[in-house]
Formats: sequence, structure tokens, C-alpha cells
Amino acid sequence: MAERSTAAVDVADNSGDEPLTAEADQSTADGVAQNRERDTEIDEAQGSGGTEGPGKASPPELHSGHKLARRYRLEECVTRLDGFSSWRAVDEKLRRAVGVHLLPADHSRARSVLAAARSSALLGDPRFVQVLDAVEENDLVYVVHEWLPDAVELTALLASGPLEPHDAYQMVSQIASAMAAAHREGLAHLRLNPNAVLRTSSGQWRIRGLAVNAALRGISSDTPQRTDTESVGALLYAGLTQRWPYESDAYGLSGLPKDVGLIAPDQVRAGVHRGLSELSMRALVNDGATASRHESPCTTPEELVKAIGEMPRIRPPEPAFTAPPEYQRTTYQQGTYGRPAPHPGATQPVPAPPAPLQSRTGKALKWAVSALLIAALGLGSWQLADALMDSGGKSDDTNNTQTNDGHDKNGDSTKPSKALGIHGSQEFVAKGDAQHPNDVEKTYDGKTSTYWKTNTFIEGPALAPYKPGVGIIYDLGSSQKLTAATIGLRYAGNHTTVDLYSADSLTPSSLSDMTKVGSITTNGTTATVKISKSVKTQYVLVWLTAVPYSGSDPSAYTGAGYKQAITEVKFTG
Repeated sequence: MAERSTAAVDVADNSGDEPLTAEADQSTADGVAQNRERDTEIDEAQGSGGTEGPGKASPPELHSGHKLARRYRLEECVTRLDGFSSWRAVDEKLRRAVGVHLLPADHSRARSVLAAARSSALLGDPRFVQVLDAVEENDLVYVVHEWLPDAVELTALLASGPLEPHDAYQMVSQIASAMAAAHREGLAHLRLNPNAVLRTSSGQWRIRGLAVNAALRGISSDTPQRTDTESVGALLYAGLTQRWPYESDAYGLSGLPKDVGLIAPDQVRAGVHRGLSELSMRALVNDGATASRHESPCTTPEELVKAIGEMPRIRPPEPAFTAPPEYQRTTYQQGTYGRPAPHPGATQPVPAPPAPLQSRTGKALKWAVSALLIAALGLGSWQLADALMDSGGKSDDTNNTQTNDGHDKNGDSTKPSKALGIHGSQEFVAKGDAQHPNDVEKTYDGKTSTYWKTNTFIEGPALAPYKPGVGIIYDLGSSQKLTAATIGLRYAGNHTTVDLYSADSLTPSSLSDMTKVGSITTNGTTATVKISKSVKTQYVLVWLTAVPYSGSDPSAYTGAGYKQAITEVKFTG
């Protein structure tokens, strides 16, 4: 049962006196401080957690395209930390996306990971991301779980602002109820943070990494129920205030002012629901100390569920109603629709018809209007005929001018631009790992539905300083005069920056060996880089140094984050 209760909070060292969640952002995070790359569906590693003995195993050397059990094809590595790695993969048997955690069979945590995964799978609660398989095979231990491409992390939701009271109420109700059910089966999470909580397209909240994420990092707790309850309180606090309830910044949220202590959400932000504010303070027990105005602290998920049940239900906001335009009566609406029926025998007043223009003044007015209409028609016809004649004369003059210019020795002899063919390509990696090197040819196959994509980044739009950029080098076949490049992009938004470099080969050693010839920044889905100076080259690097934020893209198996994809590249000379 000790293994089934293991879980983790995003911390690098859980031996201190502060609550575990308070140290969420102190560690070196995979995809945050080193690479910043990850997909939303698999929880990025926020810290190593626990300690390793001298027999720590090195991570297995795997690559995109590797198959497990002749069924699960690895697609993209999204986490690599402490001897294990996490991947986005495809279940070729059922044709669906899945997530996979991998580690060597001789890893010190391999047995606890298998035990945690199998215990989590037995729970079968749909409020948790389900474990689909847990296998030890060929010196590898791997755990397969659901992949939810349409779900959005709480981290991404809070990036745009705090939650509405009804959304925050639904979140804490569903999360607390799910954790209470897990603890009744002896399972804990302890890594319950904004990265582990997802909202699906149907509005349901789901939790990923139950027990498994803890076992992967070797973290346990003497008081798992209390730790998970405090984590739920921190989630509610963040949802109400868009602030992390500790002094350290974490998960893209600012921490509280130092030396102030924990203050209630309704004192941090105006307009916070009073009942939810008190509920979060009761869950954030802080070693048993709460504000004097609050009731007794909630130290287990069951107590938190009971406290939520005692609150008045928070209803969703009323839908906005636009009033129809005010009814206006006209002289043609003389029916009886909507009017009370007249009493039998009652005499109804008959509205007098408008007086006809039969007087001398009326007749003069009619003749004046008729004369004006005739004059306007005549003037319009004359102007139309004159415009047509002028257009024909100008057309003849233009033809004559063009003919004369063709024989003029001093005339402009600028040649029209031509499309340059692409004879090869290769992804250029200046720092870190490659993006998707097997997809570079899709950027010039004539199909806008295919693409080469970057990985998903946590911060942006600029990729520096963690990566100077990502891109592809193209071979034009021979040295060509280059005047422009048009790059089709899959994601719009603020913002994409594309630089153009001329290179001496398809595999230059570094970015400093190339010459920058153009650059453009755009918020749209097309970037056209025009080259002002004359450039003649055979190899051209299309280099992305900034990418926009975009939501989840189920067809590309990517979650929300900063990313970009190139659909088609065309060069002209």
C-alpha cells in the first residue's frame, strides 16, 4: 500500500519545512529551464523529487519511429528526466494517440512505477486520465495512458485570467470528489498542480498522473491525504486570483508578496466569491494555521467534499440577452393583429386618408420633381458615355506607349521573377534536439495540408535564450539569384519571426557560418521575406526565431503552447 500512496508535488526537494507545493518552481524543469519543450498532454517535469542511489540507470536510447510491442509507435519525446522519458505515441492497432512513460527495467524506480500504474488502472474512474497498459519487456518498463488532444491545462486557462466563480466551483467540486474516491482506494497524487488538471471540450475536469507521476520521480508523503487536499486548495486559490499561494512564482503564475504570509483570495483580487475564498483557505491548512475568520481546516479530500456540499450552489451566469428592436408602426400596418377585439356594436374611428396633392402648390411640386428626375437621367447618361469614350482612348494610348517602349533603348528591361525549384532539404539544429527532421520534405510537396512542425514551447514568442531558433536548409540545385521567399504557416497569432540566411552547404557547422539576407515578423499565416540586395546562393536557411501561442491541435497531436508549422515554402529569383 505504501507504493500505491506514493505521489509527487512539483518540487525538487520535499524535505523542507514549507508545504510541498510551495517549492513548485525551485527545481530545474525539463522543458522550462533547460529545453522549455513539451506537449500539453504529458506532464512536464518540474523537479526531480526524491533521491537516487548509486545504481541509477541511464535513460534508454530511443528515437521517433521506434515501436513497442509492435503496436505503440513513438512520435515525439516531451520529457526526459532522471533516467525516464515521456513520449507522444500512436497506438497502431486502435489508431489513436496515446502517451507513454519509458524507463530501463533496472532503474531503481521501475518496480514502484509498475505497481503504481497497475493500481491506478484498477481504479477505472473516468475523472482520471486512464492507464491503458503497464509492461516490462526487453529490458524496458513502459506505461501507456490516454492522450486527450482536445483538453486544455489549467495552466493555459489561467494565462488569460482567473476563472469565473461557476467554473472555479465546478473545478474544485470535481477534483475534490475524484481525489476522495482515489484515497478511498489507497491511491494518492501529491503532484496535483495546474499542469495535472485538464478541462475537456465538454467542460469536464480530469486529472492525469495519479500515483504514476509520483512513482516516476520517487516521491512519497507521510500525510498523502493532507498533501492532496492542500494541493486542491492551491488550485482553487490560483483559479480565483491568477496567483500562486506561495512566495515563489510557479506555473506561469506570480507568487504572493514576500513576508506577508498567506492572505485570503478576496483580499488579493476584488470581486472574488466569498464562499470559495474561505473554502480555499480551509484547504490550505499551512500546518494547521488558518485565518481567524475561517472555520476548521479541511485536512482530507472527504472533509473538503463535505465543506463544498454545505455551500450554496453557485449557478452559471445568465446568458446575455439582446432585446429585439422596438416595434414601430407604419401607415401600412393597419390590421388588428395584437389589438383587443372591438366590442360588438361599437363604432370604430376610421383614420382619415392623407390629403392628395390637388392644390396649385401640390401640382407645381409634382412638375418640379419630374423635371429634376429627367435632368438627372440625362446628365447621368452623358457622363457614362463620356467615361466609356475616355476609357477606350486611354486603352489605345497605353497600347501605343507599350509598343514604343519596347523599341526604346533607354526603356526599363526588368525581367519578371521566376520560381526556383527545391532539390533537397535538411533540418538545421543549432542547439539541443531536432524538431521533426523526417517531415522537412512536406514543406515543398505542393500540399498545404502537410507540414513540418516545431515542438511545443512553454514560453514565447521568442525562442531565445534556450534555443537560438529552429528551421530548415533548402538546396536550390545550383547557385541562383534569390529575390524573395514565401513561407506558409499553420498557426496565426502574435507573432512569428522568420529570418533568411544564405549558406555554403546543406550541413553548415553553425549559424555564424551563414549570411543573413532578410527577415520578417507577421501575425498571419503567410510570411514573405523580400531581399533588397542582390544575393546569389545555392543553399537557403529558413529560420524561425519566434513562434505564436496557439491552442490544442488534435489533428497534429499537439496541445496548447507556443509553436509553429511550415506548410509550403517557395523561392523566387
